[in-house]
Amino acid sequence: MPGGFVQEHADTVSDTQSFSIKDCALIAISTGRRAYNLRDLSEHLRSVAVDSIYYHFWGGLIQARFDEREYNNDFASWVRHALHDAPLAERLAVLDPTDFDELEALRRELMELMDQRLDESESLHWVQATHPFEFIRSQIVIFDTRHRIHSPEELAEALPGLSIGSIFYHFIDARRRVPDHVDDFRQWLATFGERYDRLRERIAEVEAYFSSVSEIRERLAHAVHIGVEEAAS
Repeated sequence: MPGGFVQEHADTVSDTQSFSIKDCALIAISTGRRAYNLRDLSEHLRSVAVDSIYYHFWGGLIQARFDEREYNNDFASWVRHALHDAPLAERLAVLDPTDFDELEALRRELMELMDQRLDESESLHWVQATHPFEFIRSQIVIFDTRHRIHSPEELAEALPGLSIGSIFYHFIDARRRVPDHVDDFRQWLATFGERYDRLRERIAEVEAYFSSVSEIRERLAHAVHIGVEEAAS
């Protein structure tokens, strides 16, 4: 587990019948690191803590916003709006952290894309950004809601009412905690046997990054509702 994560909770899956609903908050903590050009950014990425990379990809999903994000990760946004380099911004924007088994692999991909762009454009070695990139690290704090679910049918009923923090924790953050990088819902449903295999497949089909958490919740709720009906038929 990357440093900087605080987990004050019991296991999500306590037994084959009970799923413990958690909620969470992502705390932003300054690292004191700043990048003023693309070379700075690439150099800092080589040694910054992985929980900073986590924050700059996932932090915007869980934090309240009043506008729609143009870019899903902070690196792409800064490159576009502070360095005004559209080609690199577009390359960074399509990175999906769920495609990487670990954050170190994502770090390597980021550095490779930035180094390639530096090779393509000599001016990017010295062009100064209009404002620095502030490296922030994340600390996730987990709360036990004391809400327990005992069956897939109860999960279908509960999902539409779960908080943004609960969806983030169980569907997104779980992928760095759970073996095979699956979410908590699929891990728990596996304890009910083959009957709910199609339901687990439906959950796996829900895209986990290029949407808001509220949209993810809506799609999850629909997938689980349909999957439970299929299992009952």
